[in-house]
Amino acid sequence: MRFLLPLALLLIFTGAHSHLKTDSLESILKTAKGAAKVKTYNELFRAWNNSDPVKAIEYATLALALAKEIDDKKGMAAAYNNMGVSYRNQGALDKALEYYMNSLALYEAIQNKEGVATAKNNIGNIYSFKKDYDQAARYHEESHQSFTELNDKVKLVGSLNNLGNLNNELQLFDKALSYYTESYRISDSLGMVYSDPLNNIGSLYFKQGNFEKAASYFIKALTLAKKNEDFPMQLNVYASLGEVSSKTSQYKKSEIYLDSALQLINQLQAHIYEPTIFKSLANNYAKQGKMKEAYEYMIRFEAAHERVFSEESSRKIAQMGIALDLHEKEKELESSKAETKIQSLELQKTRMIITLVILSISVLVGGVNIFYSKRRTIKIK
Repeated sequence: MRFLLPLALLLIFTGAHSHLKTDSLESILKTAKGAAKVKTYNELFRAWNNSDPVKAIEYATLALALAKEIDDKKGMAAAYNNMGVSYRNQGALDKALEYYMNSLALYEAIQNKEGVATAKNNIGNIYSFKKDYDQAARYHEESHQSFTELNDKVKLVGSLNNLGNLNNELQLFDKALSYYTESYRISDSLGMVYSDPLNNIGSLYFKQGNFEKAASYFIKALTLAKKNEDFPMQLNVYASLGEVSSKTSQYKKSEIYLDSALQLINQLQAHIYEPTIFKSLANNYAKQGKMKEAYEYMIRFEAAHERVFSEESSRKIAQMGIALDLHEKEKELESSKAETKIQSLELQKTRMIITLVILSISVLVGGVNIFYSKRRTIKIK
């Protein structure tokens, strides 16, 4: 069961949508220019993403266009990241990965360590969705190491949560619980408790068959998500509660939860979750003997799954992964070539200096010999 991979935005978590915040940003936008305007567009994307994804992507598009126009590489990288988030939520994983990789390349070019770590976190999430766990582990671990070095506690919360998800998928439950618990502990110490770790701990107990304990964590997560107006997390939790209710033969309750999840999918355009919800509804109806409804949702599941997780999408992602690896190797090679060139130039310089010294000594010795030769000749005279 996995409805719960957190939305990994530029700040890993967006937090609650605040009308006060958006009003303030809109006010700033009226007078902002250049890079400051790009930054405001990107912040408006994050402010709206949880509640109005259509409006959010409009701001990300404006940010990207302006950043390109004024050659604001940092703003461009942030906009690419935000576009990646939007496509990821819609289930277009290959397109999302393309934007994340563009973001990563730009952040690396300007040596922005925080941006690099964020992009790697998001790339790790895509690979995790595609069940390429080796690649997912690589990017998540590199991202986590960078956030640790930066001592960025807020982003460590998200990083630890994602590592917990990865280990949960690999059924390394003790390790996963350790990551979730540390994520929750840090967020609690910061006074900004997120619902993600709670939801994920619930998922872990669900996998172990402890449905009562799972449900208690899901309810806690849902309460917190509603308080924070965190609609993507509400979607996650409704899906999880739908599964728990179905497992405990509370079929009507399960249907209500899953229908609530579907409504949020349409509201948020978070189509990546559709296959899971459709399959859960099919299973729920099948358990009640409602085979017509079960069959209809299985058809919808297969269509949605093909859209999100098709072989063509996987192939494109693999190609982009190879391209990124080649890009990194090319950078290493260029760096190595540059170092070799410097060493070669230094060697040439050293040889030139030695040659000049030898020539100077030769000239000096020759001059001395001529001088003494002349003196001896005079003396003989």
